Amino acid sequence: MEGTKALGNHFEGVAARYLMSRGVTISERNVYNRGGEIDLIGRDGDTLVFFEVRYRGAGSLTDPASSVTFPKQKRLLKAASFYLHKHGLWDTLSRIDVIAISPGTVKKYRVQWIKNAIQAG
Repeated sequence: MEGTKALGNHFEGVAARYLMSRGVTISERNVYNRGGEIDLIGRDGDTLVFFEVRYRGAGSLTDPASSVTFPKQKRLLKAASFYLHKHGLWDTLSRIDVIAISPGTVKKYRVQWIKNAIQAG
């Protein structure tokens, strides 16, 4: 695997498979707009969910969830807002979740799903 883009695509695939195994329907991947990039978009029941996927290796100084900095959170909120506006979905129940992936001990990866991780306000 070469480059950060290929690595990102790999872990977005890991996250998508994890989410689908838990009943989430993934509708879009790597959505770009004026607000920024959204890794995955899907439905968890009646809720439209924007997913930020983060991976950190064994030697990383921060865990994957902590790597979603305040500036990144602001960009995600902006990207989600642009998406909702563009598609006329302002009245749709939505949230932003983080999928944190790190090397596992029993399984290949440890996946943590943090629901409603980033909120406006």
